[in-house]
Amino acid sequence: MNYKNRSIEKTLEKMIGVYPVIAITGPRQVGKTTLLEFFKKNSEQKIHYVTLDDFLWRTQANEDPELFLRNHETPLIIDEFQYAPNLLSYLKMNVDEMRNQYMFDNNAKRSTMYYLTGSQVFSTMKYLSDSLAGRIAILDLYGFSFREILGLEETEFIPDISILRKKEKAGRLSIPDLFEHILNGSYPELYSNTSIQREIFYQSYVKTYIERDVREFIKIKDENKFYKFLCALAARSGCEFNSSDIANDIEIDSKTVNEWLSILVNTHLIYLLNSYSNNQVQKVIKRPKVYFMDTGLACFLAGYFTSETLEKSPFSGNIFETYVITEIIKSYTNNGIDPHHRLYYYRDKNKKEIDLIILHDKILYPIEIKKSANPGKEAFKNFNVCEKFGYTVGSGIVLCMAKEIVEVSQNNYLVPIEYI
Repeated sequence: MNYKNRSIEKTLEKMIGVYPVIAITGPRQVGKTTLLEFFKKNSEQKIHYVTLDDFLWRTQANEDPELFLRNHETPLIIDEFQYAPNLLSYLKMNVDEMRNQYMFDNNAKRSTMYYLTGSQVFSTMKYLSDSLAGRIAILDLYGFSFREILGLEETEFIPDISILRKKEKAGRLSIPDLFEHILNGSYPELYSNTSIQREIFYQSYVKTYIERDVREFIKIKDENKFYKFLCALAARSGCEFNSSDIANDIEIDSKTVNEWLSILVNTHLIYLLNSYSNNQVQKVIKRPKVYFMDTGLACFLAGYFTSETLEKSPFSGNIFETYVITEIIKSYTNNGIDPHHRLYYYRDKNKKEIDLIILHDKILYPIEIKKSANPGKEAFKNFNVCEKFGYTVGSGIVLCMAKEIVEVSQNNYLVPIEYI
């Protein structure tokens, strides 16, 4: 199996030596460990490795953190660190000792001591951020983006037309090929090992996720209902999250729905896109929209197994939007940028909706997402609501299946999804 370079490598390189601790979080099997093993192999330093999937090391890390760290030299990769939150205060002490050396010894070389990988479990991440504030860089890693698969440079998606016209366009996909790509999803294993059957991979993935990650953090009395919850949420990818609606479907209470949702968010399986609002915007819908971060997993859970069936289904529009939104999210996280402060959607009680709003450098860009090759002027009809938001309004674009960038009206453009 050949290693495929990740866009986030450049971001990681910039942080090495600047931060004493670097954490890479993300779902299972997206390549977190593989990424650090690549750096380990190519580093001029000798980097050590330990995984807390190993029960003996996990036990020692929790019961005697000081001894655990003495047993492992730095720089050290600690894989699946969320299994030993007790380690964090001891990491802080070691980091602070090293920082004192920098302060009093001008010849001391700054370096990164610890590389952590794991799922973003809320309690652990909050403690991580609090206890290592100013000492840690946290990067989120997801599955492959389309640009990573093609080996192209990936920058954060900024809808400024002057920027997009200079950007290298990714390889064009036909509608059948696009939906086959959507159905495959983004997990590296499916691209590195072509003998794996897609359905079997996702079946095993869900089973492992429920048996390991979910059981680790919450007690589920009825695993069948949790699986039904996953399926119900997958079928709503690209929709506003309504806990009561899902609760009624699978016969559980809304409190349980929200508890289970938080697990999916904090283990990176789904992303919640917040609605845009400020003091100048009235009567907005404040429910977030929910997106599965892997379209292949969403399709599997929603019951779609062939690209032909998927393309012709009522789900095709939502999964197309999910694909576009997640590609944009990855373009930000791969460049070390938190998308939560840049990406929003808009919907008000007058039923005016904008699929995506990107706020960049005090400029607001409205975006619609359409599966069509020629959506027409109707797709731009709600962009004028942005004029009341208090920001300069930039290019309005419709991301679609058009062949080239086309100006439809003043400052409004059709943009092929290959420019993401």
